[in-house]
Amino acid sequence: MYPESVIFDFDGVIADTEPLHYKAFQEILAPLGLEFTWEKYCNTYMGFDDRDAFREAFNAGARPLPAEELDHLIQVKAGLFQKIVCGGVTAYPGVIELIEQLHTAKTPIALCSGALRSDIEPILEQLSICSRFSCMVTAEDVPHSKPDPASYRLAFQMLKERYPEASLSANRCCAIEDTPAGIASAKGAGLQVIAVLNSYPADKLLQADLVIRSLEELPEQFARLNPL
Repeated sequence: MYPESVIFDFDGVIADTEPLHYKAFQEILAPLGLEFTWEKYCNTYMGFDDRDAFREAFNAGARPLPAEELDHLIQVKAGLFQKIVCGGVTAYPGVIELIEQLHTAKTPIALCSGALRSDIEPILEQLSICSRFSCMVTAEDVPHSKPDPASYRLAFQMLKERYPEASLSANRCCAIEDTPAGIASAKGAGLQVIAVLNSYPADKLLQADLVIRSLEELPEQFARLNPL
């Protein structure tokens, strides 16, 4: 019923945090005259890590962004995000149940996100699922954000090293994603991809191996994957 291993994206798959990230970005960028609309965030910024999001915003405003200023902005945004999530975060329907089912079945699971570890771990703790992930790849662990495949390659390699006896193969690993950039990243790493319609319409996610409305449809839909 289950793939050999499963790697979850975080924002837009486990928790509905994209509006919270957008709010934090706007609090920083609006005073600089670099604000952007929610539609622009969805079409351009969603899937970027904080580094590339700030770079894109400054580039769009034809403003230079020295490395030290970028580092400062990332730190400020992380602090704002922490304050915002203290108000509580909601998990998407079906995701907690799916993670617990995979854990019970002893399926190796990992997390691969462009968010900062400091953004992710408090939310996983709120949802009581932090211990379910054998390994975690976040923005600090790779030089480039999705759609670059580096983050998924690293996450899968970490799973292989954590479970050497399982002889895991990339084409039997399933990534669960919600963005075109995330799908491209996972496919570039040789993984199967299930896309969930939490952030984009189905016609934007056609590069995935399977598109579903909600994670409540899993694990039954896993059987529709066709690893090479």
